[in-house]
Amino acid sequence: MKNPRKIAKVILNGFRRHYRLFQDITTSVKNHYQNQNWSAISQASADRISYYDTRVRESVTEVRQLLEGDKLQPELWHAVKGFYLKYLIFHPQAELAETFYNSVFCNLFHRQYYNNQFIFVESTLQDRIPVAMDTAYKSYFPVEYNDDGIGETVKEIIRDLHPGVAFVNLDRDIKLLQKAFFKQASHTHHQPYRMRFDILKSPFFRNKSAYIIGRVVSLTGIQPFIIPVLHHPKGGLFIDVLLTASRQLSILFGFARAYFMVETQTPSALVRFLQTLLPNKTIAELYSAIGFHKQGKTEFYRELLTHLDESDDQFIVAPGVKGMVMEVFTLPSFPYVFKIIKDKFAPSKNFSRQTVLERYQLVKKHDRIGRMADTHEYKDVVLPKSRFPDKLLTQLEATIPGSFDIEDDTVVIKHLYIERRMTPLNLYLEKATSEETEEVIGEYGQALKEMIGVNIFPGDMLLKNFGVTNNRRVVFYDYDEVQYMTEMNFRKIPPPRTYEDEMSAEPWYSVAPNDVFPEELSTFVTTLPRVRKLLKQLHPDLLDADYWKGIQKHVANGDYLDVFPYPDKQRFYHLW
Repeated sequence: MKNPRKIAKVILNGFRRHYRLFQDITTSVKNHYQNQNWSAISQASADRISYYDTRVRESVTEVRQLLEGDKLQPELWHAVKGFYLKYLIFHPQAELAETFYNSVFCNLFHRQYYNNQFIFVESTLQDRIPVAMDTAYKSYFPVEYNDDGIGETVKEIIRDLHPGVAFVNLDRDIKLLQKAFFKQASHTHHQPYRMRFDILKSPFFRNKSAYIIGRVVSLTGIQPFIIPVLHHPKGGLFIDVLLTASRQLSILFGFARAYFMVETQTPSALVRFLQTLLPNKTIAELYSAIGFHKQGKTEFYRELLTHLDESDDQFIVAPGVKGMVMEVFTLPSFPYVFKIIKDKFAPSKNFSRQTVLERYQLVKKHDRIGRMADTHEYKDVVLPKSRFPDKLLTQLEATIPGSFDIEDDTVVIKHLYIERRMTPLNLYLEKATSEETEEVIGEYGQALKEMIGVNIFPGDMLLKNFGVTNNRRVVFYDYDEVQYMTEMNFRKIPPPRTYEDEMSAEPWYSVAPNDVFPEELSTFVTTLPRVRKLLKQLHPDLLDADYWKGIQKHVANGDYLDVFPYPDKQRFYHLW
């Protein structure tokens, strides 16, 4: 038998290489932020997403060289997992190392072996001493200062997280910060000797912001907060706002935003700390939010398996207009949808399956700015056949036979996207009040503006392709026609040449594949007159080709729209 210890060591070394490189690119973002090199931050964020799969492929190649053929030897792999477990007892990234092991194994062998005998379907973390949560944060005590305890404490926090970096007017910012805190967290004891600040040791970087994240602990409880720090156009940093409301914190860590870049050697401790601030977020959501999206996938799959064990409802076709590219179903008791690429598309969709895969990956790596839902991508997902009604099985067998198998009492989906379930915007409008309609149509137009402002052209802008979240934000979720703004050609419809042109049902002008006519937007996306009227009232610029061309010119020059994940009216610059 081959040396199981050596195989376990090869896999662990592959993980170590991955984690070192992952942290190296994460660490580089601090310098990019200080130098205001925004394109480098965007590129680092995109590159980092690919690091994991590259390291897994390297490890698979190394392990294959140690094996005798492709057939699994149970005794050998039981021993390999046993040695690997020993290496993880005091490992600071044990949960991530388990996931890496799973990925290597699943790239080597058939899904019939994807069980807890050979991989970590269940984590072993509960059997080990957890990494202490206080390794992730540092505590500060205002009582240590004689006069302005809170203000001096904030200065110390700033010096620790942004050493040697000048602020435009830090004293002014701290006064505004204190005033906002006393107003927003009036229940918190404000005496310096009765509070403690717990601050995560590294800023969270995303786009052009560095976020200070922590909590105030006082006799009245725990108050989470987030402080975004930005660059002033004329030089120096400034504190932009104080966020304490749970809804705003949740939106900042939402499923429609790019992953944070944050340095950590103890991700489990960091996630446990974040759970104290965001108790409504799952472990899977938090791992994904801080950039460990593969660990997020692992934790999500465990949540799915647990939910299937604890529920008995059946899968149904997801509410909404039937898609031409994706087959979509959901479990009513589970707030997600399951999306599979169809074997054949509707005739109007003149692109391939590979194009769809590439476009979903494009969105994965792009800045989603709170307007595009994140997706978990899986292969060979096994689900209980008993949870599928016969009608749904018949439909899946007809539309996705290339991605679908029935094996005994299980359904196997060969390729699958899982996405947060939202209420399709067109369905939401059917029951919406006048006020709700105005709100979400305003949101719809704003979502379009924010996406195109970061070089994303959504393609199919029908209302059915947008969802309304629990926070009543409008989010795009259908990516099969996504392209870059810089690839499109925005045109005005030329006037008809003759009466016959005007009465013709067909265009009297030529239309190339990437031509877009924005003035058609209000009539194309909906048949509801009140919605058309609202769109024209709230966002008339979206119907003007010159507006789209102007945005296109900006993004072509690398000048992307600044989209802040909090209301402009809260920002401190109004009080300067």
